[in-house]
Amino acid sequence: MNGFTQKQSIPTASDALSGRSESMPVARMHFVLDTPMEPNSVQHLEFALFGMGCFWGIERRFWEIDGVYSSAVGYAGGHTPNPSYQEVCSGLTGHNEVARVAFDPALVSYPELLQVFWEEHDPTQGMRQGNDAGTQYRSGIYCYGDEQMVAAEKSRGEFQEALTAAGLGAITSEIVPAPTFYFAEDYHQQYLAKNPGGYCAMAGTGVRCAVTA
Repeated sequence: MNGFTQKQSIPTASDALSGRSESMPVARMHFVLDTPMEPNSVQHLEFALFGMGCFWGIERRFWEIDGVYSSAVGYAGGHTPNPSYQEVCSGLTGHNEVARVAFDPALVSYPELLQVFWEEHDPTQGMRQGNDAGTQYRSGIYCYGDEQMVAAEKSRGEFQEALTAAGLGAITSEIVPAPTFYFAEDYHQQYLAKNPGGYCAMAGTGVRCAVTA
């Protein structure tokens, strides 16, 4: 299997890299929001998990939203436990680059986050996003519970109607229950705040569609 083909198909569990038991160490506090990177003790928060291409740009877009309490980048949707960035880029883990968002539903709703998801990248490109090609750049919504799943599938139908009306193609985004989230290395966390001139290739289709609750 050549390198390009390898990065366009998700490996089976038996073919994936073995990974490791230790999680990636990350800073305790968010570099921008000054909130905990692991906000599990904050009772009123909910989580959302999205893949939209390079995770640097995804995270920045969501931490800018009022009501987002914390965010982190990592890997999800594959087989390798606690992978490294180099392993994910090899195409041999099956993981996607994702951003996990902790949000206050009293201040920003999950459908409002879904609208950002659909509008801020191109969900029709399969295993790529712009010039970034590979399984780790696929579009995906990873749902915490049935309520998020229903909302995500409903929003997909609404946005597909808007894309079709604009003469654009079919959505390729995967919508599945949230898998295990593995933190990426600390230097990736809030990368574009630490490196303001850093690479970010996020680009939407230009289609706008209000996502209904």
